Amino acid sequence: METSTPLLTLHVGKVQPYTRAGTTSAIAKHAVDGRRRITALGLVDDEQADLRVHGGVDKALHHYPLDHYAAWRQELSHPLLDAAGAFGENLSTLGWTEDTIHFGDIVQAGSAVLQVSQGRQPCWKLNDRFDQPQMARRLQSTGRTGWYYRVLDAGAIAAGDQLTVIERPHPRWPLSLLMDMLFQRTLDLDLLRAASELPLPPSWKKLIDHRLERNEVESWKKRLEGPEAS
Repeated sequence: METSTPLLTLHVGKVQPYTRAGTTSAIAKHAVDGRRRITALGLVDDEQADLRVHGGVDKALHHYPLDHYAAWRQELSHPLLDAAGAFGENLSTLGWTEDTIHFGDIVQAGSAVLQVSQGRQPCWKLNDRFDQPQMARRLQSTGRTGWYYRVLDAGAIAAGDQLTVIERPHPRWPLSLLMDMLFQRTLDLDLLRAASELPLPPSWKKLIDHRLERNEVESWKKRLEGPEAS
């Protein structure tokens, strides 16, 4: 297990008009130098457009492994993949992936303390960003989604700081298993029941309860295809 890895780059972005009429996004993030403060809602000077589904205390920071970029470059030819930041991430590293990081991991990040809160549920804005109508679905199916942190202790961070797992309360739950439950083994009732015992965010609890009660999978069409999807 790689318990420590250096932060390669740190990224922030501002809300801007996006690709479809009436939409906005801050997915276009750029690397920044120097030390940046981290509050309960994430990096100072970073923004999120649609606070119903992005940002908030359980999605304060987004981490995307640079490890995945080689595979994406083999599958796609796109200039965004020339450097970190293509997926709207705040934190970029090598050595940590969804297979090695676990739900609930507590991470020392500079002088801040973070906790892995959930995996990313990709949305249509990735389709438009890459000009690939199935990009969000591809992220889902590959499991190369990245993850979110909540902030346990505010602090500051800069590129070059170490990220270190200092506590692992759920060693049987790598993020890859949770993402497999979410997107692949969608009606594995034993897995759903086991996951329901975890201290997951309310939106994930609701999703699991829905599947257990109704034995059916919710529709992802609008999230994956955008506001025009029915």
